[in-house]
Amino acid sequence: MKKRPFAIAFVVFFVIFVFFAGIILFMTPFQRKAQNFALSDKVGVIEVLGAITDSKSIVDQLIDFGQNNAVKAIVLRVDSPGGGVGPSQEIYDEVVRVTQLKPVVISMGSVAASGGYYISAPANRIFANPGTITGSIGVIMEFTNVIALMDKVGLKTSVIKSGAHKDIGSAMRAMTEPERLLLQSLIDDVHDQFVTAVSEGRQLDKQDVLTFADGRIFTGRQALSLGLVDELGGLQAAIRSAGELAGIEGTPDVLYPAEPELKLIDYFISRTATEIERVLLKSDSQGLQLLWSQTY
Repeated sequence: MKKRPFAIAFVVFFVIFVFFAGIILFMTPFQRKAQNFALSDKVGVIEVLGAITDSKSIVDQLIDFGQNNAVKAIVLRVDSPGGGVGPSQEIYDEVVRVTQLKPVVISMGSVAASGGYYISAPANRIFANPGTITGSIGVIMEFTNVIALMDKVGLKTSVIKSGAHKDIGSAMRAMTEPERLLLQSLIDDVHDQFVTAVSEGRQLDKQDVLTFADGRIFTGRQALSLGLVDELGGLQAAIRSAGELAGIEGTPDVLYPAEPELKLIDYFISRTATEIERVLLKSDSQGLQLLWSQTY
């Protein structure tokens, strides 16, 4: 009999759980529709945050906003140190395409360098904060050599390959001069593609771009003097400019992409993890911080 109150409490909790889970499942489609439903002309804001390792979500968002008649202009908020050449070029191509449909304005955050600048170059207008880190127009490959370490611990490796360059960049042997020249030609070709993209996107002479396209970084203010950005200002300035380019009167309404649909089990796992962290992992490191956490 003493276990009955516990059993009753468990049943009540389970019923409440099922009730709210049902509400979440029922309301999610309507919330997503409401987010995309527009009563007025809007400026769509797409965020590119962190390293560019995959292009699909950003490209999909550009396509959606490009096709959305309520979205009259797009602001691409870039806060990225760059990333893979392929994903950056795929986003770049989609930005080029969308600019033919409606205005695209770039808002640079704390950093929009290398691939982060690559995807920004073809936009109609680029805003940067005075202290934004941008530029870094260059291409890099890095290889680690562990021969000395392997010799020290007595390890050896054998390679069977189909061609002379099949194991190019191997950490197990020194790089040959022909391999170095081959890789340099690859880097030079991709760098030329980058410089061409900047030259065409910013309408700058290619030879002028080459004078500073050596991987160096710039502040937003320095980039302005070189013609790499158009104006100094933050996200709100970029949104207002996008509205003006689209002919929207007054302060434009803003539309963000719909959040990806979260499965019920993922939602409750996430909530549980959050509560555990809140209760068990309380931190006193609140307040002002000057924290650089660059891991790229």
